[in-house]
Amino acid sequence: MEEENQTTKGKYAADISSIKEAHTRIKSLVLKTPVLSSTSLNAISGRELYFKCECFQKGGAFKFRGACNAVFSLEDGDASKGVITHSSGNHAAALALAAKLRGIPAYIVIPKNAPTCKVENVKRYGGQVIWSEASMRSREEIANKVRQETGAILIHPYNDGRILSGQGTISLELLEQAPQIDTLVVPISGGGLISGVALAAKSINPAIRIFAAEPKGADDAAQSKAAGRIITLPETNTIADGLRAFLGDSTWPVVRDLVEDIITVEDSEIIKAMKLCFEILKVVVEPSGAIGLAAVLSDTFQKNPAWKDCKHIGIVVSGGNVDLGMLWDSLNK
Repeated sequence: MEEENQTTKGKYAADISSIKEAHTRIKSLVLKTPVLSSTSLNAISGRELYFKCECFQKGGAFKFRGACNAVFSLEDGDASKGVITHSSGNHAAALALAAKLRGIPAYIVIPKNAPTCKVENVKRYGGQVIWSEASMRSREEIANKVRQETGAILIHPYNDGRILSGQGTISLELLEQAPQIDTLVVPISGGGLISGVALAAKSINPAIRIFAAEPKGADDAAQSKAAGRIITLPETNTIADGLRAFLGDSTWPVVRDLVEDIITVEDSEIIKAMKLCFEILKVVVEPSGAIGLAAVLSDTFQKNPAWKDCKHIGIVVSGGNVDLGMLWDSLNK
């Protein structure tokens, strides 16, 4: 056992001890989100499904866990200058809220193509919005400029051990709420969520199987897994606005080593899964939050004989910040 600890300890940007520390640090601030199940969805999928509803988290998404852990682990002197990030979505609102709770400023660089509902969340939580172009280069350049002017601490949306540790607290809750789970299906973008979830889950139950769910129009993680190195795409095209980022050097090693496979799905499958979440689970989910269900219902998953024994599946419903105007348009297409 001693030896096994050595292999994971220090090998990745987070581990079970940093995740447990995060849990202690943030548990009075974050919500312990419910786990929902549905006999109808079990029948449709042929499995027992357990939905970890991070759409009910403060800020409407799991991102508040990581942001909270990062903000509340800062020394007072550093924290007083504030925090900064660049994000098109849920991390932006999460960081603004965490900073507000700590009483420090939050500077949020947001690309002009970000969903309106997510920008409104940032403003609602008192974040200072600074606009950038849609490209990652523009986002990073503007963030660096503001950081130099203010001395604020950069909190990256996913490529940060503090963020991974915060997101990993989901597994601590979920595997206590539904210990029978033998498989986890988690959305993947930059990999912060799945890395934290995988590190914690594998530590609790080494036999647990972990799958990522990814849009076909942004399948960089699937390509990275196939190539054995980080692949980035010249552009992404998916309704899942939360799943357009690329893996980082803190998240890729975990995805490479601990994620069994990456299931890619079409946008039409994501929209169908969203509809099921609305109609059957009665839960408002954004496209990125519905992709886990889409993956489990996909032919890729259903028809693979190697995955027949994945019977009790935990699905992380990552967020519920859906731009309703966009949703109506996509449903009517």
